[in-house]
Amino acid sequence: MNFTVGFKPLLGDAHSMDNLEKQLICPICLEMFSKPVVILPCQHNLCRKCANDVFQASNPLWQSRGSTTVSSGGRFRCPSCRHEVVLDRHGVYGLQRNLLVENIIDIYKQESSRPLHSKAEQHLMCEEHEEEKINIYCLSCEVPTCSLCKVFGAHKDCEVAPLPTIYKRQKSELSDGIAMLVAGNDRVQAVITQMEEVCQTIEDNSRRQKQLLTQRFEALCAVLEERKAELLQALAREQEQKLQRVRGLIRQYGDHLEASSKLVESAIQSMEEPQMALYLQQAKELINKVGTMSKVELAGRPEPGYESMDQFTVSVEHVAEMLRTIDFQAGADPLCSLSPCGEGKQQSSWVTRATKR
Repeated sequence: MNFTVGFKPLLGDAHSMDNLEKQLICPICLEMFSKPVVILPCQHNLCRKCANDVFQASNPLWQSRGSTTVSSGGRFRCPSCRHEVVLDRHGVYGLQRNLLVENIIDIYKQESSRPLHSKAEQHLMCEEHEEEKINIYCLSCEVPTCSLCKVFGAHKDCEVAPLPTIYKRQKSELSDGIAMLVAGNDRVQAVITQMEEVCQTIEDNSRRQKQLLTQRFEALCAVLEERKAELLQALAREQEQKLQRVRGLIRQYGDHLEASSKLVESAIQSMEEPQMALYLQQAKELINKVGTMSKVELAGRPEPGYESMDQFTVSVEHVAEMLRTIDFQAGADPLCSLSPCGEGKQQSSWVTRATKR
C-alpha cells in the first residue's frame, strides 16, 4: 500500500513530553539540564555548573581550575541520594559527561520547538484514494491504510484495527523500549565504573605487592650478606692463627741460625790461631759449645698440608637451586608480613625453608 508522507512522526504526545521533561530537571537549579551534563558515581546527573557550585560550597578552600596552585581533590554529597562523591585534583571537570542525556535534551528541544497546531492539522492521505485520510491500520500487512482500501481495495480481506489504537499500543511499546534501553545504559555505565575501579584496585594491589616482594628479597640479601661476613671473619681468624704459629717458628729458627753462625765464625777464627798454647786455651770451650749447639732440638715444622685452607670451602649450589624455587604462595596474607612482628617471622621462614631444603 502506497501513501503520501505528509509529516515526520512525533516523538510523543503532550503527556509523554511532560513526563520526559520531568526526568530532565536538574535537582539543583530545578530547570532542564544545561550542557555539559555530568554523571555521578551513584548514576545521578547534574549540570556541571550546578555540580561545581555544590562542590565549591562544600570545599571553600579548593583551588579553581584557573589557579596556578595544584590542589588535591575534594568531595561533596549527591543532592538526590546523599551519596558521597570523591573527586580527583581536576574537581568536577574530572567527572564523566552523560552524552546520552545531552542527546535526549537536544531531541526534546527540537520536538518542543515545533508548532503544535501545524502538527495536528497535517494528515497522511491515501495514494490510491487521494481524498481519503489514513485512518485504519492493516494488521495483516502491518501498514496504515484508508477505509476505502479496506472496503474495495487491496486490504479488503485483511484484518484491520483503528489507527489510534495501534498508535497508542506502539507508542507504549516504544516508550517501554526506550525506558529499558536507558535503564540498560545506566547499568552498563555502572558496570564500566565498577570495572574502572577494579583496574585502579589492580594497579594499587600490584604496586603494593611489588614493594613487598622487593622488601623480602632485600631482607634475604641482607641475610646472605650477614652470613658471608660471619664466614669471612672465621676464615680471617684461622688465617691469623696459622700465620702467628709459622712466623713464631721462623723467628725461633732464625735465632738458632744466627747463634750457630756466630759460633761457627768464632770456631774458624780459633782454628786460625798459630800458637798451640793459646789455641788450646779456647778450643775446649768452643768444642763444648759446638757440641751443645749441634744437639739443640728445634720445634717441629708445620705438618704437611698445614697451609691448606680447603676446609673453608662453601658449597652454595643447593642453596642457589633452592632460591630458584622461590614462588608466590596462594592465600598468603600480605598485610601480616607488613607488621613489625610479622616481617621478621616472614623473613626467617624463608631462610628456614631454604636451609631445610
